[in-house]
Amino acid sequence: MPTLPDGRSIRRWLDLLPRAITPRLLEALGDSRAVAVIGPRQSGKTTLVRDLIRAEYPATYVTLDEAATRNAALADPTGFITELTGPTIIDEVQRAPDLLLAIKERLDRDDRPGQFLITGSANIQTLPTVRDALPGRVEYVPLWPFAQSEIERRDGLLVDRLFAGEEPPPVEEEAGRRQVAARIAAGGFPGALRRTPPSRIRFFEAYTDSVVGRDVPDVARTRDAGAVGRLLRLLAARSASLLRLESLARDLGVDRKTVERYLRILQDLMLVRIHLPWHPNLSHREVKTPKVYVTDTAMMAALVGASTDRIATDPVVAGMAFETFVAMEMLKLSSWAASSPRLFHYRDRDGREVDVVLERADGSIVGLEVKSAATVVSADFRSLAYLRDKLGSRFVRGVVLYAGTRALPFGDRLSALPLSCLWS
Repeated sequence: MPTLPDGRSIRRWLDLLPRAITPRLLEALGDSRAVAVIGPRQSGKTTLVRDLIRAEYPATYVTLDEAATRNAALADPTGFITELTGPTIIDEVQRAPDLLLAIKERLDRDDRPGQFLITGSANIQTLPTVRDALPGRVEYVPLWPFAQSEIERRDGLLVDRLFAGEEPPPVEEEAGRRQVAARIAAGGFPGALRRTPPSRIRFFEAYTDSVVGRDVPDVARTRDAGAVGRLLRLLAARSASLLRLESLARDLGVDRKTVERYLRILQDLMLVRIHLPWHPNLSHREVKTPKVYVTDTAMMAALVGASTDRIATDPVVAGMAFETFVAMEMLKLSSWAASSPRLFHYRDRDGREVDVVLERADGSIVGLEVKSAATVVSADFRSLAYLRDKLGSRFVRGVVLYAGTRALPFGDRLSALPLSCLWS
């Protein structure tokens, strides 16, 4: 097993890393009768909830990954829940979705907060049982693989700082693609971070086989689960690009509706993320096609066979990988940000595009452009300046994130910031 420079085990080090979403989770347990932590398989959900048992949330823990427990839950959901007294954690609840109706019956009789903490390796909000059973009774908290700020034990408040107009302090690191490329290739899954670079490919081969073989049948009825895995590989090669369903259908050898169904499965498993186009009503020339991302850059790199060196030196791979990295880091940082923004992208038919658009509920906007080079010029701000001029006071900040080391002003509410700001 690889070790850190001071000799500590990487496994132990990762297990001790605090998760930035914990304060939000504890607040939800104090407010809601049930809370659901949802995230990709092996993103750290079990470690998080078991840590809560030892400290802030003493509770009974059951996991539906155990065959005997799962069989009991499937055979008699109501009886299973009746036997549980006091606060309870149910891990991987999507493996016995009928439990959710039994939980509903309990919650309808008892409105005390914090009765159930459930986890799912699929977006259980999309399961028919959940849609019918739990609206208004459960609060959902996402848990993604580690953000870079969590790995570095930093506060991860970049999103709130940008909306507040503050200048985040950069981390002193050598400029260039290679330093960021190493982070991209490592990603955020604990199981991948524990491995040396060559063995990560084997990790993700086993990971995707497990998800396709076990989790796809849990969340969808499909006769060809293997095709879902093939679609994931196709999307890995097109991460950070516009979603072209017809092209994917041709490459997969199926019709468009089948691609849409498989894509929903990958979204439900939180392996793929769709960013909708942002429509500011600036003109009638916006491109209304979503963008698609694989949610972890190490998984993306493994599925397309891209090493750290290739990410650092191949401009095509670098562009795709760096944008995916930034978009997913901003998704993680936004999940615990007080500003709670939604994430979009912007593109119009005149060639202007903004990679990530963050919009708060009050309508204020932060725009981010991603550049894998270590230099930045005024032309890189063309699209951000367009949004600033059209939106006026709604536009709070426009940033080009680049592989340099200095924060540089580029005019009114425009600046270049090092990518290291993501983990500073």
